[in-house]
Amino acid sequence: MKETESYQEYTQKNRTLIPWHRRDFFKLIGGGLYVFFQVGNPFKIFGAEADQRRTLSDDYNAFLRIAENGEVSCLTGKIEMGQGIITSLPQMLADELDVPVNRVKMIMGDTDLCPYDRGTFGSLTTRSFSHPMRKAAAEARAVLLKMAAEKLKTPVGQLKVEDGVIFIKNRENKKVSYGELTKGQKINKFLDIKPDYKDYSEFKIMGKPFLHSDAIIKVKGEAKYGADIRLPGMLYASILRPPSHGATLFSSDVSEAEKMEGVRVVKKGDFIAVLHEHPEKAQQALQKIKAEYTFDEKEVNEKSVFKYLLDSNPEGKVVKSEGDILTGKKLSSEIFESEFHDGYVAHATMEPHAAVATIEEDKVTAWVSTQTPFPAQESIAKELGLPLENVRVIATFVGGGFGGKSPHRQAVEAARLASITGKPVMVAWDRKEEFFYDTFRPAAVVKISSGVDKEGNIKLWDYQQYFAGNRGSDTIYDVPNQRTTGYSAHGVQPFGTGAWRAPGNNTNTFARESQIDIMASKAGIDPVEFRLKNLKDPRMLAVVEALKEKTGWKPQISPSGNGYGIACGFDAGSYVAHMAEVKVDIQTGHVQVIRVFCAQEMGFCVNPEGAKIQIEGCITMGMGYALTEDVEFTGGDIKTENFDTYNIPTFSWIPKIETYILDRNEPPQGGGEPAIICMGGVIANAIFDATGGRLYQMPMTTERVLEAIEKAH
Repeated sequence: MKETESYQEYTQKNRTLIPWHRRDFFKLIGGGLYVFFQVGNPFKIFGAEADQRRTLSDDYNAFLRIAENGEVSCLTGKIEMGQGIITSLPQMLADELDVPVNRVKMIMGDTDLCPYDRGTFGSLTTRSFSHPMRKAAAEARAVLLKMAAEKLKTPVGQLKVEDGVIFIKNRENKKVSYGELTKGQKINKFLDIKPDYKDYSEFKIMGKPFLHSDAIIKVKGEAKYGADIRLPGMLYASILRPPSHGATLFSSDVSEAEKMEGVRVVKKGDFIAVLHEHPEKAQQALQKIKAEYTFDEKEVNEKSVFKYLLDSNPEGKVVKSEGDILTGKKLSSEIFESEFHDGYVAHATMEPHAAVATIEEDKVTAWVSTQTPFPAQESIAKELGLPLENVRVIATFVGGGFGGKSPHRQAVEAARLASITGKPVMVAWDRKEEFFYDTFRPAAVVKISSGVDKEGNIKLWDYQQYFAGNRGSDTIYDVPNQRTTGYSAHGVQPFGTGAWRAPGNNTNTFARESQIDIMASKAGIDPVEFRLKNLKDPRMLAVVEALKEKTGWKPQISPSGNGYGIACGFDAGSYVAHMAEVKVDIQTGHVQVIRVFCAQEMGFCVNPEGAKIQIEGCITMGMGYALTEDVEFTGGDIKTENFDTYNIPTFSWIPKIETYILDRNEPPQGGGEPAIICMGGVIANAIFDATGGRLYQMPMTTERVLEAIEKAH
């Protein structure tokens, strides 16, 4: 494998090696030092049964290999979807091993080669996987030092390591490289001695800014995504889709499609697909199928959904309770009652779902654009009635996931069709399919009853969220009398919903931070000072203080007419505080975001450049859910089918973005999601400061902005 090649590129150029089997792993990879690190129950990586791997804790096995040439391979079930772990994980591994970062290669999301992983979501890669990976690297380094001590006939304490070469201290001509130590050997060990991680003061690579290592191949169009896979004899599939989630196929006539030259029609119950060696021909054949449906629709649309949800009699569960709500009301000089609404939001990733599956002998190999390669493997095995070891999923690069590529329906469809036809099959969704089968961020309602005393201290906080989810529903402020209740009900949503970048937290932070500003304004206190007055968590206080200092914030009472907003929050172990400046056209309701500042405390920041990119991406994406993104529907009929009606941020939207990452020598936390959670709240508060109009529903469309301004005046 060339140094500049990704694993995905390598496998595409060497298809004769595919499919590989677990039993062939060492033969294929070659000699070298193999270090296994375990967390949880004993587990045999290769040839394991499904029930064995499900008994493991979430932090599964980290596996690394040091080859004869000194190259280090790290195998992980995590995938790369733009978040930058293909760069930050090698930084961590290189620092623990004392090797150059460009000598670390990532093999990601391959179910035949990598240890089991539930999936890439929740900003968990750095928070969870990186720790056992670093532990494995520390153990590998300890083994290599012991081997070098024997070879150089010197105590381990007299040795040092630099760039993968072990020296005798003060005798640098006496040395041996990692590659020389592992050459011709195949050493498989579970190590008993557990060396500590390196101290932060010892890091030479972690904490330094690195551009994403896959940036060049992505910019040049060389990176391989699911729809880029090409196999000899491959067929493209177009699948008959229902017109609504409430539709059931009643009858179908495929005769006209079957008459087309080169077209193959697959009909299994209500699953109907047409296949051809050219995708355009498959699409044309699909249009010739006549289908009739029966309908069982829920009577709800994007306008009535909030009443619909509240009328569904959801069950409530108290998530947190402190003090007494009645006492809080008595201690409050003023009570504030608010109800906030948030509609359905699509993932709208740049890359639609795609998968290619092929069957050779009794082995299925699928290249899938997915956040969950191992669950995809399980789904395919279940669908085809195969043992897990007969299914291999290779995760390609993923062009955006945000939770929407955790489901992998397209992979099962491709594998099913490959099994039926005996040919390699590609299933690549178009944009209409992408919207139809998207697991939208759920519509939600938040009701808040809060109160402050005459000094501006929050004494009451009664928070009720309906269908948003509990993530981000934490009060975060120091309130003596508080209660948080979550409401949900099974089967209420008219279509699929699921995780959407920092699930639940965008809705909850919008509601909470809007309510905080409502109280600050009524109390006649600057919104920053009001937060500092009512915060107790030192980490949250630190990011708000950093925001105040770095932005040169000048105290004001909203609405000031300036168009400045503040919001803060917590997600994935990280703390954030935002300031936004907006201009509002009071004639049209158009909101232009001029500037956004984000202070973020995420523990030790492994790659400051990567973290900055993630913050900027969160801010840009967050403007979309805050201002324009809304799914239109009637019952199970999704009216939103493409970007002509679903407006995501464009270049003309982009404000001046400033970031500040607090310097901390603490365990690293998540960076892919925290900065998005405040965008709804900070923009709503900035609009209020500019116009006096308070927004209670997202997206804050021009019509809703005008309505809020009118109510305020």
